Amino acid sequence: MKILMLFGTRPEIIKLAPVVLSLRRFPARFETILVATAQHRGILDQMLRIFELTPDIDLDVMRPNQSLEGLTSILMEKVTAVLTQTRPDLVLIEGDTTTVMISALAAFYQKIPVGHVEAGLRTQNIYNPFPEEINRRIVSTLATYHFAPTKNAAKNLKKEGIPSSRIFVTGNTVVDALLDISRKIDDYPLPLKLSPEKRLLLVTAHRRESFGMPLENICRALKDVAGKNPDVEIVYPVHPNPNVQENVLKLLQHTERIYLTEPLDYIDFLLLMKKSYLILTDSGGIQEEAPTFKKPVLVLRAVTERPEGVAAGIAKIVGTDRKRIIEETQRLLDDREEYLRMTSKRNPYGDGKAAERIRDILLNWKKEDLSFL
Repeated sequence: MKILMLFGTRPEIIKLAPVVLSLRRFPARFETILVATAQHRGILDQMLRIFELTPDIDLDVMRPNQSLEGLTSILMEKVTAVLTQTRPDLVLIEGDTTTVMISALAAFYQKIPVGHVEAGLRTQNIYNPFPEEINRRIVSTLATYHFAPTKNAAKNLKKEGIPSSRIFVTGNTVVDALLDISRKIDDYPLPLKLSPEKRLLLVTAHRRESFGMPLENICRALKDVAGKNPDVEIVYPVHPNPNVQENVLKLLQHTERIYLTEPLDYIDFLLLMKKSYLILTDSGGIQEEAPTFKKPVLVLRAVTERPEGVAAGIAKIVGTDRKRIIEETQRLLDDREEYLRMTSKRNPYGDGKAAERIRDILLNWKKEDLSFL
């Protein structure tokens, strides 16, 4: 079975790498072709080095301050060329980026089956997150195999009319990646010199829907929290997008006990996650990773497509309102019982065997199974 696996961003390769490595343990059954679109160039390359993976094809589509329209156009042209050249049996993609959506659409045009890892996530708000919510809905319409990370994600797919026979609940492969790497880094030094007496707040915020005033609110809230709590240090790896850099640097640069860094490689970020007291983020992947380290998460978004964490009590949606962010952060800093309630829960996103389940499903793959196409 020839499988073409496309990825463009750091989260995609983190979540696809366990699947790649699992498939490559069966070379007589699988031929894997790795295609990097490099939608996010630098931070993608960091991940490839960590997992010791080299793309067979690199499309190098990233351009400075790239528009969605421009990215969509160049991806369709280049991905189509790869598909016509390689003619795989299956296109395997992960998540909800523009790379993922265009890969599914290009494969559909070529009548090539699509397998979607992390299928079925929904917020039911087409502009939140933007454009990811629509991207994943489009992919679900086009995909042949839907590898849902949770029962809730599978339920979303069934509501949209996807046959149960094409939906597989596997757990999330991000937990596979996290457990594998975290075992190897216990003795690694932290990437920053931080005080052992102070509590670390780890922050990421970079989503398109937060550009402008929402991101300003987040930054002002962080500044207030740092000012009110001398025993707190804040580390914020700042995304390279100019819309993020401009606001964050303007509002937080040179603020005492707030450390702004370039995007960190995965190992350095995991080290900080393990060291952190709590995490504030608009990232989807971090919502899934933090529970493995028993870290509470405040979600800097209006809605999340990962409600399992909120339902389990390990995450709380606080949005981008300055006052709400300060209140909920302060609650976890001051209320030990509330903190322990959030850190005592089991990770609802996986057990570290998702990639094996996906591999075993594909081991049973037969072309005649696709007669419904």
